[in-house]
Amino acid sequence: MRKKNQPSIKAPAAKIFGAYDIRGRYPRDINLSAVAVIARALSRDWRGQTVVLGRDIRHGSVEISSGIKSELESGGVMVIDGGLMTTPMLYFLVCETKASGGIMVTASHNPKNWNGLKMVGSGAIPIRGEEVYQKVKKLES
Repeated sequence: MRKKNQPSIKAPAAKIFGAYDIRGRYPRDINLSAVAVIARALSRDWRGQTVVLGRDIRHGSVEISSGIKSELESGGVMVIDGGLMTTPMLYFLVCETKASGGIMVTASHNPKNWNGLKMVGSGAIPIRGEEVYQKVKKLES
């Protein structure tokens, strides 16, 4: 349920939620509005806990990472902002810091005009994009 002072944000298109991650063209599919909703949904599970946030060098990664961090923190999540890193580095930091999860802003091998998110839980266990989509749908109800 949305707090009174939080604006309603349109849920991102279902097509960006893949089996293992979230990916789409930046900024058409993956943008501040989309990641705000995704981070808000994840913050429900991570409230009062610590997560690691990392990003790659793609166009838009700084903006997306900043939006995710802001939304997570407003949802009561403590964020370790690792900045620029590789995905394996994020996994290492999640385990090393005993964080409850992590989000990597990356579109991996996709073309440069794409961006996305890889999410993991405790122990760097992957959180599937499809799982996140179900959490996003609950925000709308």
